[in-house]
Amino acid sequence: MEPRGFFAALFDTSFSTLITTKVIKVLYIISLVVIGLVALAFIVSAFASSPAAGVIVLVIVAPLLSLFYVVYARVLLEFIIVVFRIAEYTHELVELTRAQAPATAVTAAAPTESLLPPTHVDAPPWPGGVPPPPGAEPPPTEPPS
Repeated sequence: MEPRGFFAALFDTSFSTLITTKVIKVLYIISLVVIGLVALAFIVSAFASSPAAGVIVLVIVAPLLSLFYVVYARVLLEFIIVVFRIAEYTHELVELTRAQAPATAVTAAAPTESLLPPTHVDAPPWPGGVPPPPGAEPPPTEPPS
């Protein structure tokens, strides 16, 4: 993938350029600001309810919930970026493989025989046509005279 500008990638209708890796930092900052504003609103509403509830929310509840949501947002965004990087690296590997190996070498490397084991194996011949009890060794074969 050739590097493109943000707006050129944004309006790329073939989706050959991915913009998620470019905007992930902005999404993280926006999520931090939203989490902070929600925590602040939660603290204000708790103080409006009662001063004791406001102190509890200020000291314990809001910091814990904020920390939880910051970790959640970070893990979610990291997962998204990993998926997009896997897609980018896979695309690069395909391009490198196509550049190094001609098409005839790829088709010549395909297996022509089955890799599965045979499905039927003949049992060893037993004298008289009667098989021995389980675990018995077959009788030694005598060379023809």
